[in-house]
This record gives sequence, structure tokens and C-alpha cells, in this order.
Amino acid sequence: MSYLVLDGGLATHLEALGCDLRDELWSARLLIENPGIIRKAHLDYFAAGADVATTASYQASIPGFVRRGLTPGEARDLLRLAVRLAVEARDEAGHGLVAASVGPYGAYLANGAEYTGAYDLGEDGLFAWHRERFEILASAGADLVAFETIPSFPEACAVARLLRLAPEVRAWVSFSCRDDRHINDGTPFAECVALFSGMPQVVAVGVNCTPPRHIPGLIRAGARIVYPNSGEAWDPVGRRWTGTSDPVSFGQAAVEWRALGATHIGGCCRTTPAHIREIRARLAESPA
Repeated sequence: MSYLVLDGGLATHLEALGCDLRDELWSARLLIENPGIIRKAHLDYFAAGADVATTASYQASIPGFVRRGLTPGEARDLLRLAVRLAVEARDEAGHGLVAASVGPYGAYLANGAEYTGAYDLGEDGLFAWHRERFEILASAGADLVAFETIPSFPEACAVARLLRLAPEVRAWVSFSCRDDRHINDGTPFAECVALFSGMPQVVAVGVNCTPPRHIPGLIRAGARIVYPNSGEAWDPVGRRWTGTSDPVSFGQAAVEWRALGATHIGGCCRTTPAHIREIRARLAESPA
């Protein structure tokens, strides 16, 4: 098999399981309140056909947990717990890999900056902000580290510096994009791909949390890992999602993405185990 099926939206499925995630910690809140439900969500995605579980650490950070009232030591333990829950689910499922999620600085800000790249830190500040969390997650037992939803080139440069300090750590890097040629801060996506060329530890560079309609162009620009959102749009006034999310259509699109060259395919916000089941089924019945 020349591709891997990733999981879908972890927070989306946790909400379907009855969790209230209206919190600046998002799904990471459950690391404190209900870690067992996270493990179940991972198991559900493995059962749907995912080859990879992405940990519930996207929104988790030491400063974020400390802001909630935890000690730095407790925060570090929760980062390790996020990996342990996914590893336990992988072991129970009997197959798969675990990717330790490292969300962008904008996720900590909790102000939507992961969709703009409008930060109050430059490259050096971002390098320092990410470093301890990266080191903890990289050593917690996951198979690789997933830098996700990166919206800015300075943050990508900080990520590359971190990885050069740890050449033994396998990783993927995925960007949030405004269209089929640029990441959210306006940098050409092809420049972001080039930044990680010649780094054998980086198993794939690609995109996530991006509308599906942009994916073909981004694959042509070098994306190999693609896990877009469902294609629905968030209405900030009505505070609701608009549009439709059809798992069958999503699975059909995955066949096109694979034909164009994607090697790691899954879903992000508003995708569910049903979407992953369709991806698995459609790719299995299509020639590589």
C-alpha cells in the first residue's frame, strides 16, 4: 500500500460523543476532565480504518495549562498523557501509528491567529515558545511528531530549527492555507515545502484545516500529506457551521488527491469516522 489513511477531526468526534468543548483549551480540556473519552475517540477512528491517531495535544501547551491554574509539572504530565492515550488505543486496536500533535502558536492565543499568521512573536520567539513542548512530545512514545495548521513562514522556520536540533525525531509538517498556492500569511506554499527539503526525518509536508477545493492545487505545489476540513464554513455571527459535509463525496475526492500524488490522506475540522471510513473504502477499491 502506497498511502496512509489519517484520522479525522478529533474535537468533532468528541463533540459527537457528548463533550462540551467551548473552552480555550478545546479538546485538551478533556485531558484534565475526561481522558477516557479521548482514548475512545482514537479507537473509533482506528475502527473506521485510520492508520494514524493524532494526539489530543493540538491546543495543549504548558503556558495554556498554567493559565488554567495547573503547575508546570502537571502541564508536562498532561502532554505525556495525550500521547499515552493514543498509544493505548493503538495497542488495543492492534495496528497503526501515533502522531504527537503540535499545534501552532495561534492555537494557544485562541483568537483565530492560526488562520491568519498574525502573531506577536517573531521566529526566535516562536522557536523558544515551541521548544519545551516539542521536546516533551517527541520523547513521550509517539511514532512521530505532527506540526499542524502552521499559518506563517516565520513559524515554519522555527519548526525547521527545532527539527534540525533533533534529527532522530520523525515528523510531518502541515500548513493552513488561504488558497491553492499560499499559506495563510500569504507565503507561497512551494516556499514552505522547499524549507524542509533535504530533511529526511520529515516524512511529509502538506496541508490541513484548509477547504477541500484548494487541495488539488496544493498537491501540485508539493503537498504530500493532506487532511482538509469538511468544506463547511464557520459563521462567526450566528456561531454555527454552514454548508454540507458529505462523507461519500469526501471519499471520492480522496481518490483524486491520491492520483495527484498525496501519500497521507485524512480529515480535519468537521470530519468524522464516517469520512475516514469512506476514504479507506474508496482508496482500497481504486488502483494506486
